[in-house]
Amino acid sequence: MKDIYELVSQLKFDDKGLLTAVAQDYKTGEILMLAHMNEESFRKSVETGEAVYWSRSRKKLWHKGEESGNVQKIKELLIDCDGDAIVMKIEQVGDAACHTGNRSCFYRKLENGALVDIGVRVFDPDKVYKKS
Repeated sequence: MKDIYELVSQLKFDDKGLLTAVAQDYKTGEILMLAHMNEESFRKSVETGEAVYWSRSRKKLWHKGEESGNVQKIKELLIDCDGDAIVMKIEQVGDAACHTGNRSCFYRKLENGALVDIGVRVFDPDKVYKKS
């Protein structure tokens, strides 16, 4: 494997220092979530083998599953032709990728001009996440 610094040098982070990261179930191909990574979170993801993102709302690193236990183990990492987006084929531990308790963050479908909830609820977020 190439040195992590050499790999990072091939990535094109945007003007905020981020790149788009898609988490996809490695067995089913289901898109579970979209998030962002900065250079540090990308490095940590590669080094640990688990998804670590940059939370734009909290402005800090976010190791997926740090509170819920629903970690994402990286099975394969793909980098697009421009180097500004990645797809991580992951094993979703705990079955839920979304903080709403749904299996996927993409749990709403546009049907006849209306959003329809097609999600599979795996857990109750009020019971899993601590309230500050």
